[in-house]
Amino acid sequence: MATYLYETIPSKEGDQTETFEIQQSMKDAPLTQHPETGVPVRRVITGGFGFVSKGSSAPAPQRPSSGGCGSGCGCH
Repeated sequence: MATYLYETIPSKEGDQTETFEIQQSMKDAPLTQHPETGVPVRRVITGGFGFVSKGSSAPAPQRPSSGGCGSGCGCH
């Protein structure tokens, strides 16, 4: 089960939105109404998190050079 973030859709300008989380299967369709109040809602897309490992099998990140041609002149 995944946890999804939803927010209410304001019916007029200036209305406050309410956010809530709900657990759903990834196979379930997104909600269109608040489960308790029936107010229209939309799913909020949020950034996930990743896991980066700096083990011996992963190459070290490359640092950008100060000059494009490698001479340090700043021509690029």
